[in-house]
Amino acid sequence: MNRLASPAQLRASLLRWSLFIVPVVVLLGFVSGQMAGSGADNPWFAALEKPGIYPPPAAFGIVWTILYVMMGVALAMVCAAWGARWRPFAVVAFVLQFILNLAWSPVFFAQHDISLALAIIIALDVAVVATVWLFWKVRRAAAWLLLPYLAWILFATVLNWQFLELNPDASEINANNAVQRIEL
Repeated sequence: MNRLASPAQLRASLLRWSLFIVPVVVLLGFVSGQMAGSGADNPWFAALEKPGIYPPPAAFGIVWTILYVMMGVALAMVCAAWGARWRPFAVVAFVLQFILNLAWSPVFFAQHDISLALAIIIALDVAVVATVWLFWKVRRAAAWLLLPYLAWILFATVLNWQFLELNPDASEINANNAVQRIEL
């Protein structure tokens, strides 16, 4: 029997890919959120009416960190699958969905455009479904690692839609935290 790589070599390849990809994915997600001013302490966001299903603000940092790690490991598994027929398509799909993921925070939190953010997250939903399907063709375990991410962004899509419904004029909210004093 002639093998391209031993199991130990395959594990080492996955480890090398993981050591590079996981920190990059986590860092890019963190930078996108920080540059956009995402979070409960954003004055514009704090002024919005929150949906009833809005989770505690601390949950977002925890959940996104876990999801970014899982996404990075899933991508590393696919990248380490040398010779897999669908590998290049799966990697391209991941990159495209990740660009959409990174674009959402600046549009929602920095540009205050909830409608455009909803369009982006719907496109993200479709892109992640395609990515999961392609990852399934390369490494089933990698596809399984993306399912919590898919569930979370579907939940985030509903949240985004509810924010839009509750705050139709959100782009007009004054975000400078200024207080107007009126004396009678």
